[in-house]
Amino acid sequence: MKIVILGAGVVGVAAAWYLRLAGHDVQVLDRREGPGLETSFANGGQISADHAAPWAKPGVPLQALKWMLREDAPLLFRLRADPAQWRWALQFLRNCTAARFRANAAQLTRLGSYSRALLRELRAETGIEYDHLARGILVLYTGERGFEPGWKTPEECVAIEPAVASMKHLLNGGRYVPGDESGDAYKFTVELAKLSAQRGVRFDFETDIGSFSVEDRKISGVSIRGKDGKPETLRGDAYVLALGSYSPLFARPLGIDLPIYPLKGYSVTMPVKNPAAAWTVSLSDEAHKLVFARLGDRLRIAGTAELNGYNTEINQVRCQAIVKRTMELFPDAGDPGQAQYWAGLRPATPSNIPCIGRTKYPNLYLNTGHGTLGWTHACGSGRILADIVGGRKPEVDFAFTGSD
Repeated sequence: MKIVILGAGVVGVAAAWYLRLAGHDVQVLDRREGPGLETSFANGGQISADHAAPWAKPGVPLQALKWMLREDAPLLFRLRADPAQWRWALQFLRNCTAARFRANAAQLTRLGSYSRALLRELRAETGIEYDHLARGILVLYTGERGFEPGWKTPEECVAIEPAVASMKHLLNGGRYVPGDESGDAYKFTVELAKLSAQRGVRFDFETDIGSFSVEDRKISGVSIRGKDGKPETLRGDAYVLALGSYSPLFARPLGIDLPIYPLKGYSVTMPVKNPAAAWTVSLSDEAHKLVFARLGDRLRIAGTAELNGYNTEINQVRCQAIVKRTMELFPDAGDPGQAQYWAGLRPATPSNIPCIGRTKYPNLYLNTGHGTLGWTHACGSGRILADIVGGRKPEVDFAFTGSD
């Protein structure tokens, strides 16, 4: 079967890999000049399978109201005259109950664990390198919580990650998730695209993607314009929409209303200044909603969420707030004078549950809406999609789009 994948981020490339392994003829389209140059380019780096809490949870609505007047707030709603934003926000509020939070978190954990296992298999099989570290994730609390099952004291946190000693005076305790990992999602995407190409996957970059055409209630083609500027209609047996935050724009003309809205996140990357003061265990700062990863000789700090439509401009205030917090916690770890700022759009659903599966058009499939967990869920989503396309039941219990 010839399958056309729209989107060459980490999710689209992983789907191409698993679809090709299943024996399909796969072609990937992307408007950028290479793979992984949008949301996958400079994310937080965490493979957070066991630490995958949805953004929507009890207490967040009140907290978000308090944050609305803070330019550096971890979660910032910039209200716009955009019906899609308001619909998304209302659905987000409905997912902030305790019951929905537990159900959504359980689904994300199942998908994350499955995906992490597949990533390890892929790494063992191919030897793919992407600055990965399998040292777990240490979630740090600076005065927010008390003791509970599994709680680590400040001393225990320092024993797990010695770099935490520099912030011990601020630390109330933490939770350690030993099975999770970290790595450079962009490097992974580039290397997996190379491996996929070696196995016969075709990648067409710098290709503008237009609209789908429909015949007999099936997708009959997609209009494109390649590097030569000539318009054409590309035809396949099946199509996969993996365009992240832009997926709803392509689905809407087909009568498919995807519950996805762009959630802009920021990251700062800086070189290691003092290796002894720099973390190697991936960290999460729960109070400021920041994650810290070690990528070789670089430090990646990412986080915050801003609902501001498709605006990708870098807000210096928000980036500087990330640097300030990093220097407050780890003053000798990195060199802020060489910090690189980045902003990207995460394709967020109100529940954090991605859209994976068949649509009302039998040959159009979704693999999108992964929000902050695209890197964590990429391999699992790709394998699941390959199973669904091939008529097989996926190995993980999940609420697949279009399933009965």
